[in-house]
Amino acid sequence: QVQLVESGGGLVQPGGSLRLSCKASGFTLDYYAIGWFRQAPGKEREGVSCITSSEASAYYADSVKGRFAISRDSDKNTVYLQIHSPKPEDTGVYYCATDSQRRGGNACWLQTWEYDSWGQGTQVTVSS
Repeated sequence: QVQLVESGGGLVQPGGSLRLSCKASGFTLDYYAIGWFRQAPGKEREGVSCITSSEASAYYADSVKGRFAISRDSDKNTVYLQIHSPKPEDTGVYYCATDSQRRGGNACWLQTWEYDSWGQGTQVTVSS
């Protein structure tokens, strides 16, 4: 059974840093694309970053480029999202996701409809 569990959220001050984790179980995360998304109150869920399976290429939304970094730890079957210099507009619930039906390949996506398996989310609040 595919399962994703996010952790690492919390309250962070603007200009600080935070690392979110997405722990996978029931499948080998290396073989699948993983996306990170966020949803602010009253807004649509939006993609912020994704990482491909093969070659581990990474992609970012323009709003987070240069501040967020996605990475993969194969030994821990975990994907991370490092948030540097967070801004109040980064506040929201952060989710990781995968498409359990598409193994391999060298693509990932920032659109919610490309993924069929989601974690429960972790809250990030950026405030002084």
